[in-house]
Order: sequence, then structure tokens, then C-alpha cells
Amino acid sequence: MPKPIAAINDFVVKFANVNGSGSASANGLFAKSILRMGVPVGARNIFPSNIQGLPTWYEVRVNEDNWLGRRGGVDLMVAMNPQTWDSDVKDIVPGGYLLYDSSKPLPASKFRDDITVIGAPLTELIAAEFSNPRERQLLKNICYVGVLAQLLGFETEVVKQRVTEEFKGKDKLIQPNFKAFELGRAYAEANIAPIGLRLRRADKVGERIFVEGNEAPRWAQFMAARRSAHGTRSRRPPRWRKASRNIARRCARTPMASAGTRSSRRKMRSHRLAWCSALVGRARALSPARQDRAFR
Repeated sequence: MPKPIAAINDFVVKFANVNGSGSASANGLFAKSILRMGVPVGARNIFPSNIQGLPTWYEVRVNEDNWLGRRGGVDLMVAMNPQTWDSDVKDIVPGGYLLYDSSKPLPASKFRDDITVIGAPLTELIAAEFSNPRERQLLKNICYVGVLAQLLGFETEVVKQRVTEEFKGKDKLIQPNFKAFELGRAYAEANIAPIGLRLRRADKVGERIFVEGNEAPRWAQFMAARRSAHGTRSRRPPRWRKASRNIARRCARTPMASAGTRSSRRKMRSHRLAWCSALVGRARALSPARQDRAFR
């Protein structure tokens, strides 16, 4: 039995979920809360296909020295998808940790001898407090964030501040999320021993913003086109802001923008991304002398 991993502000957490279960917001809350504590974090969403019911993973690398690329291996796996259980458990490095929903017992053959297994009855905790089936599924994700907050040493006020900001304008959702978070945190405090992975407040973030790994190439293209259009030393206000407004107006004029269904809103977002990509390609293709005129 290898010694359990012990590290401060240097580990990898991976969430294995089912696409469409509402896990993206909870996993993002986890990563952004770490960033609020001043610890650099790199997050990326991994999914073979964006279809409801298929597997999805969310990997978070925490590193105080700003090493945020994918490292290989997982120190803490949050396994919430039975379909990918075997491969998820296999990815954990020896001495790592596995957090799973222990509401239903699993045979010993499903676990490994060289990792620390942490069970939390997430489904039972949520079912005892909430009656709506859809609400139960969404809040179960927040519940395991509460468990992680206790195990890793999150500052509770930071998480609650992020929840308040996340659901700004939807006040009726704030208290249920607070309650689900506290259910998980209180259970871990009373029933789960501390682990070797810990978070400690640092001051390593500065003025940086949070960008998931999936969005980084798009931001890089945007900034490269912006620099080529206006020059790295130019002090003139960029015309991209006006161009973005024109994109929004064109999307608003399409028939699908006026419809209120989820599929129509998804189509509108895809159209908006298509226009952004077209602008990026256009900025690269034009000569510097013509770029300013192109974006007026």
C-alpha cells in the first residue's frame, strides 16, 4: 500500500459526470473558488460528444507555481458516472483518492487497494431535503463541492460568494445551493477524516482572468487578430467593440433569435461564434492599411 499523497496547492482533481446533469456549473464553481483564494488553476472540459447522457470530464490542475498544463494522472477523482467507472478509477495515481456516491453499496472488486476510497451518500443527503427530481440531480453536484471544500480546506465564505454571483438575479436558487453545499460540508466534517491534499490561500493570481482550456484558443485568436489590426503599440481605442455590436445586431435580426426555445438559443450562439471566427479570419487576411477601414 503506497503512502497517501500529501501536497499543498499542487494536485489534479478530475470530475467524471454525465453530460446534461448540470455538473458544469458545480465544477466551474469549484475551480473559480480556488482562483478566488489566490491559487492559480487550469480547468478544461473534456467530452467526446456534446450529447446529453454521454460521459463528460472536467479536469482541474491546481499549482501555485503556475504549471497549469495537463500533467497526466489524477490525484483526486470524483467519480459520478457508472458507465466510465473502471477507466476513471484506473486514471488515479497510486496513493491518490477516490470520492464517490456511496448511497448504493459497490462490491470490493470495483476499488483499488493502492488508493484511498472516500464514500459520501450524496443521493441520500439530497433526497432527504429536496423533493423535486430535477432539483435533486442539480443539487447533488453542489453537495459534492461541499464535501471537497471540507476535505481540501476551502474558505467557505469564498464559495458562498461565488454562488451568490453565479445566481445573481435568480435569488430563489441561492438558498437551495447554500443548503446543498452545507449538507456535503457538514457530512464530511462529521464522517470523513482529513486527506493529504490541502488548499492554502496564496497571492499568485494577480490581475489574471479565469479562462477554461476549451476557450483559450478562441481568446488567443481574438487577441492575435486585435493586435494585427491595431498594432501592439497603438493607443487608439479598438474598433472591435463596435464590430461585436454589429455581430449582436445581425444575430438579433435572425428569426431564431426571437424564439424562446433552448435549441433556438443554441443556434443563435453558434451563429454568433461563426461571425466571430469570420472576423478573426478577415483581420488576418487583410493588409494592415485596410484593417481599420474593414472594422468601421
